[in-house]
Amino acid sequence: MSVRLNDARRLVIKIGSALLVENATGLIRTEWLQSLAADVAALREKGQEVLIVSSGAIAVGRRHLGLSHGDLRLEEKQAAAATGQIRLAHAFQDALLGHGITVAQILLTLDDTEERRRHLNARATLQQLLDLRAVPVINENDTVATSEIRFGDNDRLAARVAVMTGADALVLLSDIDGLYNSDPRLNDNAVHIPEVSVVTPEIEAMAGAAATGYASGGMVTKLQAAKIALAGGCHMAVADGRSSNPLQALIGGSQSTWFVSGATPRTARKRWIAGSLKPKGVLTVDDGAGKALRNGRSLLPAGISQVAGRFERGDLVTVRALDGCELGRGLCAYSSQDATSIAGHKSSEIENILGYRGRDEVIHRDDLVLD
Repeated sequence: MSVRLNDARRLVIKIGSALLVENATGLIRTEWLQSLAADVAALREKGQEVLIVSSGAIAVGRRHLGLSHGDLRLEEKQAAAATGQIRLAHAFQDALLGHGITVAQILLTLDDTEERRRHLNARATLQQLLDLRAVPVINENDTVATSEIRFGDNDRLAARVAVMTGADALVLLSDIDGLYNSDPRLNDNAVHIPEVSVVTPEIEAMAGAAATGYASGGMVTKLQAAKIALAGGCHMAVADGRSSNPLQALIGGSQSTWFVSGATPRTARKRWIAGSLKPKGVLTVDDGAGKALRNGRSLLPAGISQVAGRFERGDLVTVRALDGCELGRGLCAYSSQDATSIAGHKSSEIENILGYRGRDEVIHRDDLVLD
């Protein structure tokens, strides 16, 4: 299925702890990481954008703090993450620096991807980093997370990041080469499943427990991640990353399981906008703006005649014509107060009016669904 990886304009790579950290020593596998960096550089040479979601902060940090190899209390895990995260960031920086690639560290929790305004802020930051040709390296913010840290849920975080950023593909690099109909560690006759289009209860029943050592997600969280990715129009692969240059191996046809979405990120997002949210306000637009929207353009402040309701940045609003006819609905880039202030003005005037430079569009066409 290398075609899906080659065709991905934007790609999220998730690295499991078992790949990045030596189980016996707690040291980062620098040679393996350098091979992954070479793979990332090769993808970028082809014009693809890459984001990395990495596990391993706790596994690295516990060694440096002299914590036991067994189960840790929550506060011990958070302390280990605080010191391990620094070492992980340096390791990624060193590995990618040789390819002339700038690394940016982002710490997120699942709440950051689900709460609307934090989601928008995180998405805007990640987009800006990609525009500046940096590679974001994202990790669960284990120093402040509570329940999530107990489950090692970076698989689900990676899927949230993929959907948040409109990625075309997500690759979960793990210590197994995909999904089997039963646990291959326990059953020599387990059958590999090369492709899945829907995560059914029967598929979920195939998931086994996590492996021992630093890995804590297992196939259960990978299937949860697949549900999120597929709903967001993102293909997802579970691939064995233990050998060097794992992405090139995947492109070359190494065994894996691809979870194939029937939608694109854009169409999935528009379906979500159309059917999942209740509008909190109304923007009435002039005839010129209405015509522009129907021609696939974004809504600019100059075309807004009236703002009604109370809403915040990122909330859903209805777009209506002057005669009251509903044209569609979309996610507004400004609060009702700010939208009222800039209504009827040119985009170039936004900064002078509001005192900050926001988006040129009040509703971007990617965030707009027409009736």
